[in-house]
Amino acid sequence: MKKNMGNADRIIRVLVAVVVAVLYFTNQISGTLAAVLGLFAVIFVLTSFMSFCPLYLPFKFSTRKSDA
Repeated sequence: MKKNMGNADRIIRVLVAVVVAVLYFTNQISGTLAAVLGLFAVIFVLTSFMSFCPLYLPFKFSTRKSDA
């Protein structure tokens, strides 16, 4: 896997995951919405730690700065 996520992309994803967690634990969201958003939050955190987003591959998209 070639890294394709820049720092800003990774930080935004983690912040979104934290917001979802806060909303869930303060009972602002529940039920199906909480489950769907929780799944997205977990995916966001995992992709952030790996610096790789599989959805970027088909589009040859990258938010990572080139090493040149």
